[in-house]
Formats: sequence, C-alpha cells, structure tokens
Amino acid sequence: MKEIQVLDKGFVSLEAEKADDVGVVNCARVSFNTHVDFLNQGDEKLIGYLMKNRHGTPFEHNLFRFRVKAPIFVFREWHRHRIGISINEWSARYSELKDDFYIPAIENVRKQTGKPGHYKYEPACLILAQDFTEQLKASSEKAFNNYKQALEYGVAKEQARFFLPVNIYSEMYWSCNARSLMAFLSLRNAPTAQWEIQQYAKVLEQIFVETMPITAKYFIDNGRIAP
Repeated sequence: MKEIQVLDKGFVSLEAEKADDVGVVNCARVSFNTHVDFLNQGDEKLIGYLMKNRHGTPFEHNLFRFRVKAPIFVFREWHRHRIGISINEWSARYSELKDDFYIPAIENVRKQTGKPGHYKYEPACLILAQDFTEQLKASSEKAFNNYKQALEYGVAKEQARFFLPVNIYSEMYWSCNARSLMAFLSLRNAPTAQWEIQQYAKVLEQIFVETMPITAKYFIDNGRIAP
C-alpha cells in the first residue's frame, strides 16, 4: 500500500494484512463447529452483538502490519499500547538519524489553559505562532549540528543522540490485531488525544474501515469502545 502522508514529513503505510470480517464470524462460531465463506445479514448482526457486548477474542485472529514515520514524541505515546502489539523501531544507537524534524504549521500552534486533566487548547495568535515555529526550527537545526559534530569527533551514536529533541522523526513497524487496533483508536482518535497523534489515528481508522468494513462500522457506531 502506498504511503499516506501525515503531518509535515510523516506517513503511514499498510505493508501487510490478513484480516476480514468473515474471520471474526468464524472465530466466534467455531464454538458451534460452524464455518462460513461469505457473510449474510445474520453474520453481520453477530459482529454487532460481539462488539456491543464486548466479546473481544473473535477480533484477535487477524493481522495488520504498518510502517510508520512519526516524531519521537508521538511514538512515546503510541508505545504505551502494548497488548496484542509488536513494535520494531529505527535505533539511533546503531545508525545515524536524518535531519527530519516536525515543525507544526502556523495554524496548528496552540495555547494551553486550565488545570491538569481539564486542559483546553486554542489557536495561538499569529505573532506567537510565527515566533514559536522559527525558534523551534533554529533549535532543531542547532541540535542536529551538535549531533553531527559529536559523531564526527567519534562519540558513540548511542551518546551523540542525546542532543536530539523529541520532534525528530523516527520510523517503526507496528503490528497488531483488530482488537488491539480498536483499543488504540478508542483513545488516540478521541477529541481529548493530542492533535498530532490523532492525525495518525485517523489514517489507521480509515485503513481499518477499508479492510474490515462491518467490524469498523459497529466499532464506530458503538462509540469507538473497543471490545
């Protein structure tokens, strides 16, 4: 599958999948030793029943393998999801990272107000947003120059990377099943999630809809509550 751009330099690509709605039905009906090759209306309602009543295991017998490029601060939230998940990330301990840094668009710079757990966000004024992005770009470039210089001096990669900020891009392979994907989406495609990770979650959800349309429909209709 082609790379779908996210943020300024990131992407999501579905590199492999073995997942469909029929598999959910068969994994549920194996209790009665029955098997279908195509879904009928009753089978679709069964998926809805499983979703609503949170019978989760039939949604686990499938696979999605994604390749993702995202800023490290996005990955640090992403990696909190661990159940039914496999992750392999590009390591700056063994290879040199590129000078790819996330710089938000002017309109996406935001101010934060409120108490912890009840923060509100609103667009920053133009002058503040311009000043922030300019300083962030300059700071990122300086950090990368320090990183490159340390490497040239012979400092080990695992220590030279100490200069690098959390807005630098990394890449990973992320594999999951439909149940773990829905658990991710229930939190990261929610209005309260950080805006940047929401953009990735929206792409993942669209891929989910295209791959398992019946399951995805009931998930969304059920308020994005994972089974």
